[in-house]
Amino acid sequence: MAAAAGETGGDAKHRGAITVCVMLATIMQALDTTIANVALPYMQGSLSASQDQINWVLTSYIVAAAIMTPPTGFLAGRFGRKRLFLVVIAGFTVASMLCGMAQSLPQIVLFRLLQGLFGASLVPLSQSVMLDIYPKERQGSAMAVWGMGIMVGPILGPTLGGWLTENYNWRWVFYINLPVGILAFLGISAFLSETVRNARAKLDWFGFGTLSLAIGALQMFLDRGEQLDWFGSTEIILEVVVCASAFYLFLVHMFTADRPFVTPGLFRDRNFSTGMFFIFLVGIILLATLALLTPYLQTLMGYPVITAGLVMGPRGLGTMMAMMIVGRLIGRVDTRLLILLGLVLTAVALWDMTGWTPDVSQWMIIRTGFVQGAGLGFLFVPLSTVTFATLAPEQRTEATGLYNLSRNIGSSIGISVVSSLLVQNTQVNHSEIVQAVTPYNRLFELPDVARFWNPMTAAGRAALDAEITRQATSIAFIDDFKLMMIIALVAMPIVLLMRKPTKPADKDHAAVME
Repeated sequence: MAAAAGETGGDAKHRGAITVCVMLATIMQALDTTIANVALPYMQGSLSASQDQINWVLTSYIVAAAIMTPPTGFLAGRFGRKRLFLVVIAGFTVASMLCGMAQSLPQIVLFRLLQGLFGASLVPLSQSVMLDIYPKERQGSAMAVWGMGIMVGPILGPTLGGWLTENYNWRWVFYINLPVGILAFLGISAFLSETVRNARAKLDWFGFGTLSLAIGALQMFLDRGEQLDWFGSTEIILEVVVCASAFYLFLVHMFTADRPFVTPGLFRDRNFSTGMFFIFLVGIILLATLALLTPYLQTLMGYPVITAGLVMGPRGLGTMMAMMIVGRLIGRVDTRLLILLGLVLTAVALWDMTGWTPDVSQWMIIRTGFVQGAGLGFLFVPLSTVTFATLAPEQRTEATGLYNLSRNIGSSIGISVVSSLLVQNTQVNHSEIVQAVTPYNRLFELPDVARFWNPMTAAGRAALDAEITRQATSIAFIDDFKLMMIIALVAMPIVLLMRKPTKPADKDHAAVME
């Protein structure tokens, strides 16, 4: 991708319009990572699908997006960035409309697959455009603005999806992309200039194929493992074998081929390698926590979908405010200190969540969400600054795809792990609590207790089991929140592995998050 193509060219004249269009495309893609989640039960009934089958609506999108993220740099260089941008915006918008019009489960799974294939390139392309149209001294702030779309999109997705589903129907979760996609397409077409094309560029098909196979098998393993009892299933074992074998072939090819799909020299850069690990953890903490909050608020606390979305909204506000502050601090404050501050705020918020009960107040949820959102905001932009600051400019395009791929895989692993632990720990906690429920427990002789939870009557036993399940689930949620907190704490010392960028690299924000 052309470095600083628009800084001295025609793009600088239309910087504001291009920024708006790029942000529209970014938010459109970021929203679709979570907006469909709350609509799944409605889709299930409309499409006559089972719980196992309807999850393919999410799986197909995740798999396709993960596979198509790494080759974005090659495609942009081979066909031109503007042309690729227009193709993926148009393809994503059309695929969204097809999802909304789907009449059967196979149709919506196929169209979600197409949506993921086109949407994968939107994030790295938007990064590159934002960097190129702003002068070096303003690119840190530009990345903060761009980061708001990436971070706030998944946070606001459940809120918007719930509102559309409740007031219209689940199809509007996809139809909402039509006006956004049209505006982004027209704006990019009118204002963005084309980059230089490399017609002789060739793709390492073997490397791309083996990496894609490994990613696809990993996603299938993560998404279906809990449903199929993990390694008790032949399908899961087969997926693990395919993933491990394909990844092994990819690694061997990467270190032996003349022009591999992924350049091994990238990982010799300590900041880049450490940044890849950190963004993996950010992916876990961001989406895994969101995946836990939605059922916590709706199932345990009985919040309607709209109320749940509203109390989660300040999380996005905290992220946006933190990113605005970070955009002004980059270059003035050691970015490693900003990363450490983000981890501290995130850990503090998760520690607060380990003390939650189903009776926690809305103010506590809002306050904790705001702090956690601010922590993620302080993490995202500084982390990207340090990660790419010591890389050569010609390496950044390839590094972009890997960086976003690491975030996506972290999100998938995080969601799968916390969901699996939630089910298992609920069962364990339930069995432990039940041990205290015997006819000889004197507490059941109390009038207020016996009125609702009399173990000698069928209605009392049913009510008692429901309360035990509620408490067991609450403890399981706390265990997951504690795991997320531990991950944030463990990551803190790793900041020391990063090198402080030299003064020139600090000023050259072209290294930021491409």
